[in-house]
Amino acid sequence: MFTDLFQDKKHLLELYLTLHPEDITATEDVLNIVTINNVLTDNSYNDLGILVRHDKVLLLLEAQSTWTVNILIRMLLYIAQTYHEYFEKTGQKLYGSKKAKIPKPELYVIYTGDRGDKPDVISLSDEFFPGEDTFIDIKARVLYERDSRDIINQYIIFCKVFNKQVKKYGRTGKAIEETIRICRDKNVLREYLAQKEMEVSIMMMKILSAEYQEKLYWEDWAEKRAKRKAKKMAHDMAQNMAQDMAQNMVQDRDKETAKRLIKYGKIPLEEIAHCVPSLSLDDIKKIAAEIKQ
Repeated sequence: MFTDLFQDKKHLLELYLTLHPEDITATEDVLNIVTINNVLTDNSYNDLGILVRHDKVLLLLEAQSTWTVNILIRMLLYIAQTYHEYFEKTGQKLYGSKKAKIPKPELYVIYTGDRGDKPDVISLSDEFFPGEDTFIDIKARVLYERDSRDIINQYIIFCKVFNKQVKKYGRTGKAIEETIRICRDKNVLREYLAQKEMEVSIMMMKILSAEYQEKLYWEDWAEKRAKRKAKKMAHDMAQNMAQDMAQNMVQDRDKETAKRLIKYGKIPLEEIAHCVPSLSLDDIKKIAAEIKQ
């Protein structure tokens, strides 16, 4: 939905002006979407990439509902791939002596969860190599819910309303209907929802279905894993019991053999110990002492 929302140049301009309110002459024509299809050999997608004003600025934005600094690693891959495609499109030769022209990067994470004590800016070097002098770093500004009516904040509010309705009604169409109704009443993404209510409902239903199926998959996996573990424990226990029983039977047999040889009286105890490998010389001596008593 985040990606679909900002495919509309009108909403895209609203987003850009939220980030750059000083650019008062900006129009829809100065914005070009460059969201990549996949990253390297992975089949994942980034959320939104924008080239601004004849390739002067490159904006990469990622919407996140779960807090993770791993987003910095993904954004590093996203920006590398985006630049790669940009150089191919502009025909720049990176192995030549002429200095390449490169748009200034700006990275943003739109976080739809609770802020707590999370920072305004996250850094790759600070998070993964704290206190070390590293040769590479990227930083991303994190955008949280705030007291504003801009389109980014409206998107965050929409996500939070959705989460509350799912907690109230479960993963149902009712939760989606109530989310759309509440947001339209509160003038949150009202125009977008009025135009695309059906599409939004379908997208959200797919998300709920996918999340539910994933939940079922992991529950089933956990149940099967527990059964396998219990089965292995039972097998190991039975095997250990069988080994103990076999060992006891061998020891009982060897004790009887040792007793007969000791009573025979003509074989040294050391030789008897060699004849009954499950018993030590000390065991033989104890049996001999018991017989003598």
